[in-house]
Amino acid sequence: MAENKNIDLISDLIKAEIKNYENKIDTSDVGYVLTVGDGICTIYGLDKAMYGELLSFPNNSYGMVMNLNEDSIGAVILGKDNDIYEGDIVKRTGKVVSVNVGEALLGRVVNALGHPIDGLGEIEAESYMPIEAPAPKIMDRQPVDQPLETGIKAIDSMIPIGKGQRELIIGDRQTGKTAIAIDTIINQKGKNVICIYCAIGQKNSTIMQIVSKLKEYDAHKYTIVVNASASESAPLLYIAPYSATTIGEYFEKKGRDVLIVYDDLSKHAVAYRTISLLLKRSPGREAYPGDIFYLHSRLLERACHLSDRLGGGSITALPIVETQAGDISAYIPTNVISITDGQIFLSTDLFNSSQRPAIDSGLSVSRVGSAAQTKAMKSVANSIKIELANYSELLDFSRFGSDLDPVTKATIKHGSVLMEVLKQKQYHPLAMEDEIVDIYIAQSKLIDDVPLEKIHPLLAKLDGYIHDHYPEIYQTIKETKELSQEIKDKIVLACKEVRSILAIK
Repeated sequence: MAENKNIDLISDLIKAEIKNYENKIDTSDVGYVLTVGDGICTIYGLDKAMYGELLSFPNNSYGMVMNLNEDSIGAVILGKDNDIYEGDIVKRTGKVVSVNVGEALLGRVVNALGHPIDGLGEIEAESYMPIEAPAPKIMDRQPVDQPLETGIKAIDSMIPIGKGQRELIIGDRQTGKTAIAIDTIINQKGKNVICIYCAIGQKNSTIMQIVSKLKEYDAHKYTIVVNASASESAPLLYIAPYSATTIGEYFEKKGRDVLIVYDDLSKHAVAYRTISLLLKRSPGREAYPGDIFYLHSRLLERACHLSDRLGGGSITALPIVETQAGDISAYIPTNVISITDGQIFLSTDLFNSSQRPAIDSGLSVSRVGSAAQTKAMKSVANSIKIELANYSELLDFSRFGSDLDPVTKATIKHGSVLMEVLKQKQYHPLAMEDEIVDIYIAQSKLIDDVPLEKIHPLLAKLDGYIHDHYPEIYQTIKETKELSQEIKDKIVLACKEVRSILAIK
């Protein structure tokens, strides 16, 4: 009996101690690594951690909360996970993932966290801003009606881009998608536009070539390169475009115009799919997670033209998506097409036939349209797409028969001249007034009888001739942004004089 009483007493004491024990281990701000690998970490504890919160690991490593499970936390490591081991202590920071912003980033190459990787020293950040931010409200925006000139005749005439627009560049591998983006950046020289080139999953050698080209054309001074290369972990590829957008928003809120190139969002989607599968989220179509649409919509919706009340700044987005065998009906391409305000489709067949840039005018569209064009460009470009469509249709038809009537022959010849005039070398963007003169000459059928191989020498000679003998043509178009009848007559006169000099009758 005595033994039973002692057992009951000890039991009661233990229960009381357990009940009154208040110095329990606090798991709200501190956790422990359960598993780590492939840039993914499972953590016990951190009961009060928030989605997207920055976590501190040993050895100056950081992570971001991505999963909030019932008994653990799923986080992605922002960098390499070599120095993180099971049992390591993880601490909350109470902050979200942020990136340094400021004027000091201009001309620099940084990683997805805003840290310099160009060997030119540290960057003194003016401030830090979260990489995720809500898109501006409808009432905080204004219509897109100011042209952002690419310097590429085929785009500025048929698929105009406005400041604040989101225009997708889409096509197969090696069709010139990046070339269009880089030419557009080079063309912003002297136009007070900040450019950001965000490389996602590209080779470091490719990025080095792009940076060297930007320096060669003196475009690096107003450009920031955000590089999450193919050698980086999937989490860094995932956050890179959001970081680039945040850097752009810093300038946008100061009333500046910003151009951001995302090269490319196909690799961005693959990186997010990798993270999601490693976090054991449910796979959906093509193994992408169910929120893959939200991945890009919340990114691209941040591009807009702010109202004058908020400074009137703008972010113009040029996302790039790679297709397989020209299939624009695939999962990721259709997602991004539905988010953007139009697309520039690059055709492999046109590229292989030496049409550069290889823009398919039939599948390309700008939903902003002529609202983002000057009056001069509208007047010369309003019928180009229709004429090229007629040319393409008649060209296919002509392959089946040799006996064509004169009208059909003239239409095919005019279309072939238009296509030749729209050809343009890489790294040679044109001023708006140069584009208008070239397109007006082609549209007016002044050179329909010129052999195709002589068209570009004629245009080059005409450009120099106008600068020397009729400089008022370019000056008037540049200042008034209109094409008067007097200027049209002078262009025709200059063209005839150049043809006489070149002995082209």
